[in-house]
Amino acid sequence: MAGTIRKLLISTVATKLIQEARKPQNQAKAKKLFADFQAKRSGKRPGGTNRY
Repeated sequence: MAGTIRKLLISTVATKLIQEARKPQNQAKAKKLFADFQAKRSGKRPGGTNRY
């Protein structure tokens, strides 16, 4: 019984996440977040300076 409820909850959350990801304003936010994450991992900063 608990496994069925857990699967239903996960399915509901996944559906909502997909619906939100399709919205243009959220796509723009996701692209910016991804670009910032890549810049952070590569050590490059938008201002052209490194922290370290």
